[in-house]
Amino acid sequence: MIFPCGCTKLAKLLRVALVQNNIAGLIDALYDVSSPSSPNYGKWLSKTEVEAHVAPKQHSVAAVNSWLSAHGLNATALSPAGDWLRIEVPVAKANDMLAANFSVFSFTATGSTTVRALSYSVPSDLAEHIDLIHPTTAYVFREYCFVNALKMICSFPVPNGAKPAVIRFADNTASKAFDHSSACALQHLYGIPATPATVSSNGIAVTEFEKQYAQAADLHSFLQHARPDMNPDTNYTVISIDGGENPQDPKEAGDEADLDLQYTAGLATGVPATVTIAGGDDVLAGFLDTGLSLLGLESPPQVVSTSWDGDEDKFPPSHAVYLCNVYAQLGARGVSMIFASGDEGASGNRSEGNCTIFSPTFPATCPHVTTVGATTRIPEVVADVSGGGFSNYFLRPDYQSKAVSAYLALLGNNNTGLYNASGRAYPDVAAYGVNCTYIMGGVTTLGTGTSCSAPIFASVIALLNDRLLAAGKPTSGFLNPWKQHVL
Repeated sequence: MIFPCGCTKLAKLLRVALVQNNIAGLIDALYDVSSPSSPNYGKWLSKTEVEAHVAPKQHSVAAVNSWLSAHGLNATALSPAGDWLRIEVPVAKANDMLAANFSVFSFTATGSTTVRALSYSVPSDLAEHIDLIHPTTAYVFREYCFVNALKMICSFPVPNGAKPAVIRFADNTASKAFDHSSACALQHLYGIPATPATVSSNGIAVTEFEKQYAQAADLHSFLQHARPDMNPDTNYTVISIDGGENPQDPKEAGDEADLDLQYTAGLATGVPATVTIAGGDDVLAGFLDTGLSLLGLESPPQVVSTSWDGDEDKFPPSHAVYLCNVYAQLGARGVSMIFASGDEGASGNRSEGNCTIFSPTFPATCPHVTTVGATTRIPEVVADVSGGGFSNYFLRPDYQSKAVSAYLALLGNNNTGLYNASGRAYPDVAAYGVNCTYIMGGVTTLGTGTSCSAPIFASVIALLNDRLLAAGKPTSGFLNPWKQHVL
């Protein structure tokens, strides 16, 4: 439903993407330093070198600033390279300068609203300088399109001194006990060392949105129960983005944020942990600003885990490509970008009755990140909730050619027409993701999904990085070309 805006005097924050001078060169550099067969493998680019690839040309900056100045506006750089600008503009003026008609759009399923336009344009002489402006025509309603990859099963208090429950899984031959409540079980399953990391410059981060707050008290309680060998007062750093807050009231504890933090700080023993928290209701802007904030750091955490996704087709292709290229920039700097694959199999976030073709999820489909699916049972098999499929936006990257071709040959004519066989396939790896126990608001909670799997896998990479750095070697960085090389 569309309503008159009635907000023409209100200021609107617009993000303007300027044409990057050599994004193709940046992508080439990413794969050059990420491929074990390259002589440049592991020679990650510096912050300055990455920015040199994506910075706009000076005449583009001058042209856009001249246009804004003519409307009495000034822009500030949103990204360290200056390829993203931000401007605050009254809605009436935005309507005038963009030939738009911003209105209030209502999502009938939930009643949530957002201010957007059906179309916009810029002067023809700026077309070669501006790639996109957000928010304008992109409608990403958070309740429908963007969710965390976690299914909360149940909550129950844990008495003081009680030991975690033993959950039993059955394989084809016998029932085997697997104490999934304790990080010790995952350490045993994957051979994850309990000895603390030693390199202080190493780091791991989890990214949060949608008022997901990570509770220090919950982390400390989790460590007391699951990792009694660790310092229970282990803490973490918070990076606030777009006014994001992290209140510590147990009633405001976030299931996703608590799980992500506990399964990184509790598994990547001794690796400094960071939680980024993006404020605001525009989840697409939150993802963008989180990536740009990490790019602005001189030394970003070397592993970043994200357990949020949305149906790929709810993102305009131009926005998805730009966001994916932000992750490419981080990868070129030696950061391993880890994403959960989602929790609805091949249907994405659609309900069964609304799924006529397979629906991939984004950012899981970005070819420049490592996407993690979920397993269950011992020996491990794929969990039925684990997301996966083929992108409709991104072509299959070279590093997938051999594995995906073999898979498609095995698949034959099954599901023909329901997916894009030439698209980027996902997930890339998988880790345990069923009946994960964490503490939320002081209450022990069971959850299932790739939200468990992504931070588990990310923690393993963070510990590998610690060993690499201690040996004077580069961090793991973008993992996918290396994974295909060693398999």
